[in-house]
Amino acid sequence: QVQLVESGGGLVQAGGSLRLSCAASGHTFISMYTMGWFRQAPGKEREFVAGISSIYGSTYYADSVKGRFTISKDGVKNTLYLQMNSLKPEDTAVYYCAASSSGLTTAGIARENEYRYWGQGTQVTVSS
Repeated sequence: QVQLVESGGGLVQAGGSLRLSCAASGHTFISMYTMGWFRQAPGKEREFVAGISSIYGSTYYADSVKGRFTISKDGVKNTLYLQMNSLKPEDTAVYYCAASSSGLTTAGIARENEYRYWGQGTQVTVSS
């Protein structure tokens, strides 16, 4: 069983930064999993934000966050991160981390149904 717990959300002004963390526990070594960040804004469907594959640690980003967000992981701390810079009001959402035991790449890393384990989410609010 894998448990994922997000933290680091909050209220920030446009242009500011936040770093989200996702601590993994259970029989989990995040270096062996594909890890992803998704978000869901009010009234919208959940969408892919960023992912880091178990294959070579390749990273993938949604076009809307490319150049502003950075996904990374610390295998010693078993923690996934999302550094978010130059935040915009449209980044306001609940952010979820997710884990997949599959080695996902371009074709699948953005698909929700590829991820079996999900955290409870953390709220990010960006004020204008």
